[in-house]
Amino acid sequence: MIDLVWLIPLLPLAGFLINGFGRNVLSKGAVSVIGCGVVFLSFLLSCGVFGQIYTAVQQTDVAAQSITVPLFSWIQAGNLSVTFSFLVDSLSAVMLLIVTGIGFLIHVYSTAYMHDDKGFAKFFSYLNLFVFFMLLLVLGSNYIVMFIGWEGVGLCSYLLIGFWFTNSSYASAAKKAFVMNRIGDLGFLVAAFLIFYTFGSLEFAKVFPAAANMASGNATLVLITILLLVAATGKSAQIPLFTWLPDAMAGPTPVSALIHAATMVTAGIYMITRSNVLFTLSPVTMEVVAVVGLATALLAATIALSQTDIKKVLAYSTVSQLGYMFLGLGVGAFTGAMFHVITHAFFKALLFLGAGSVIHGVSGEQDMRLMGGLKKKMPVTYITMLIATIAIAGIPPFSGFFSKDEILAHAYEHNKVLWVLGVIGALFTSFYMFRMLFLTFFGTFRGTHEQEHHLHESPKAMTMPLIILAVLSAIGGLINIPEVFGGNHWLANFLSPVLSFSNAPAENTPADHNTEYLLMAVSVIGALIAAFVAYSRYVGKTHVPQPDNGERSFLAKLSYNKYYIDELYDALFKKPLDAISGFFYKIIDRSGIDGIVNGVGKSATEAGNGLRLLQTGNIGFYIFMMVIGIIALLVYGFYKI
Repeated sequence: MIDLVWLIPLLPLAGFLINGFGRNVLSKGAVSVIGCGVVFLSFLLSCGVFGQIYTAVQQTDVAAQSITVPLFSWIQAGNLSVTFSFLVDSLSAVMLLIVTGIGFLIHVYSTAYMHDDKGFAKFFSYLNLFVFFMLLLVLGSNYIVMFIGWEGVGLCSYLLIGFWFTNSSYASAAKKAFVMNRIGDLGFLVAAFLIFYTFGSLEFAKVFPAAANMASGNATLVLITILLLVAATGKSAQIPLFTWLPDAMAGPTPVSALIHAATMVTAGIYMITRSNVLFTLSPVTMEVVAVVGLATALLAATIALSQTDIKKVLAYSTVSQLGYMFLGLGVGAFTGAMFHVITHAFFKALLFLGAGSVIHGVSGEQDMRLMGGLKKKMPVTYITMLIATIAIAGIPPFSGFFSKDEILAHAYEHNKVLWVLGVIGALFTSFYMFRMLFLTFFGTFRGTHEQEHHLHESPKAMTMPLIILAVLSAIGGLINIPEVFGGNHWLANFLSPVLSFSNAPAENTPADHNTEYLLMAVSVIGALIAAFVAYSRYVGKTHVPQPDNGERSFLAKLSYNKYYIDELYDALFKKPLDAISGFFYKIIDRSGIDGIVNGVGKSATEAGNGLRLLQTGNIGFYIFMMVIGIIALLVYGFYKI
């Protein structure tokens, strides 16, 4: 099956080409079958690859646990040799299932959500292309193939976020995402150059063993990992490059689910996990990763507390959860971070698709202040989003509890302050998620009479993916049950061949079960209290957030206006760069370069106009000038002699 791994990315690429070139002739039914079918076939192949790797890990067959599948020799220049090849191991096998599995459900959902859109075929072609590049990213056996996928998902995010580009604000959001990702991508590119300079190769199979022989804290490794961290902060929306992700809500809701749940935004976590050898040998970078992740988690959580757009709440929730994943990476919980990637893919895809179902049901409205009382009209959407909310809040026995607990347990062992702040962030998560649920589904409907008249549950093509994701959100935590509950850390054992050097599996969790029980109890009780406070405020007291021009406290205004970070970036970076660009355009370009070029052209034109006056059409004048010319030649010849 692994020999056919090249088909996994090739099928979505074929779907992109067929739907792209045939967008004006294919029916919507054909587009749907092709767009969904190619991703489903990739999912089936991914299941086969996963089964083969799983068997190899179970049998401790080292040779079969990590297989490189070369496709062709790509770049040969001096000492640089890059092969276009795929690496199939336990880490890439897990990511294949996430990308193709969640991607397929989102494609199915899109067949109904985007059915009436004029760009239906184009949308599916973009989705297929996105899946293709994401699969390249996770399958690449070297940093160059990974970088192709890395750049490709950035391009596709631009196309998908700005899909409705006739709206100027949507187009601006797409450009913002593209530009901010390019900042991070520069870090990746420089890191790749430095990796080749240091190790003479960009292949993981050569770089990581060579790095393992280097001393911990080596300055070159620290520089490489810092640059890779810069790349990860851009793609995974961490401080300071996180402001693009909330604006990316401009895209259609399935795009939000695809980008923000399981694929693009987790690319940074995947890249750091893949490079765990380099990061483990760079303790300084690991501390920076943990601090950046925790700061991002808290900042985004406090912003989400006051947002009124249902998709904006989920967007800042995504930023916050990504921060938790970075916290896990920074404290050495690579397995915990990947575990949270998996569970987050389930419940966050469900939340975004559920939000899309709500928006679809209320005729395009996204403001939660104009919703309410939807649980009777949209029971499937309500129940599935309730499950996702419980999961993300970290309440057992749903999936988010197990993955978040593992990260917090490692944080406790690493630094008690990080654990305390992490628990506070978890409390915020529970509050703002239940706030969203209560404002949307409880109380009475607060929208217009016309919207209320059209309230309805979404079609089966939209609700079936919700039900499947709800089941996964409920039971997904079973893949890595800790020993304290009788589990055997299945995911940690499965990923151990990739993470063997970092020693990151569950051995680092608290050895004392009583301590582990206490840590779990604190986070769960805190989450339940936060949920109760949200219920009391938004259901018991039927509180509805103030309108945009309403009176708010100073802290509430800061939160609602996202701490004015976008305005700060505009003042510090955008406006000065615009001013410099304006100067170069007006003075250097138009007056200088254009002035010289245009001046030469104008001089030639004026000279031509002047010489043209000599052409009078008078024969006598021509004879006179000829005689003058002859005399001038004679005089010249005489003096020359």
